[in-house]
Amino acid sequence: MAERPATAICFGEVLWDFLPDGLHAGGAPFNVAYHLHAQGVRVLVASAVGDDTLGEELLRRLDDWGISTAHIARTARRTGFVRALIGSSGDARYEIARKVAWDQIAIKAPLLREARNARAVIFGSLAQRTRENRTALATLLDAVPDNALRVFDVNFRPPHDDLKLAAKLAARANVLKLNHEEAARLAGGSEKSGHEERNARELFRHFGCERIVVTAGARGAGLLRDGRWLWEKGRRVQVLDTIGAGDSFLATLVAHLLRGSDDRTTLRESCRTGEWVATQRGATPAYKRTTSRH
Repeated sequence: MAERPATAICFGEVLWDFLPDGLHAGGAPFNVAYHLHAQGVRVLVASAVGDDTLGEELLRRLDDWGISTAHIARTARRTGFVRALIGSSGDARYEIARKVAWDQIAIKAPLLREARNARAVIFGSLAQRTRENRTALATLLDAVPDNALRVFDVNFRPPHDDLKLAAKLAARANVLKLNHEEAARLAGGSEKSGHEERNARELFRHFGCERIVVTAGARGAGLLRDGRWLWEKGRRVQVLDTIGAGDSFLATLVAHLLRGSDDRTTLRESCRTGEWVATQRGATPAYKRTTSRH
């Protein structure tokens, strides 16, 4: 009998981005789930959508990809959305709708049964803006095996950028992923280029995470584990848009950690996938037969 593939659970928001060029399905857990599935990882999404057309379309897309929607509830609250507001100088400000379906994620018995054998739980900071979700996530993390990956993706979106809350979440993680600006804020350090390692080591001193990953956009990304700092330099690509690049990076990171890849390979392949997604339109481009981005 073939071994059942490793299960990863993505907890958090699934929503629509209302952008000037139209509506885009998204939310970090939605995007990460897509890329994990495309890379051969069995993935479950713990979230909620409204009993409305927008919610139905999100579920339909996941179904079309072959990703289970069994743990995404339909609720009386409206499906979540983010509205981009473009200023006169072209700058964008994002308004994240409140009191939406994903603000009340329920962890029910079937998901808890799945969690007892899960190999990874991926969660971000945005979905922790409500007490209900903080309780639900704690329940989920308590249920997974001790050796499971607990991956915290820091995703500061003002006004949802509470440092005290992020610190509490980091304390429950054994993999911490954040960009260089977030790392500097959480570590109390500098955002300047070249300070990524210093901030990562300070974060380890505070939280003791087994792995700390700091991304720096086109410059590359670094990984701290067992006192060893690795840096993968970014490659120049023709960027179409950067939507979902960070989510694809994270999914690739988790996929390689689950396979037991060495740290250098894990970091390199995560960067290459993020760069490839930046050359494509949208957060969930179609994968070809080979996923290597060398």
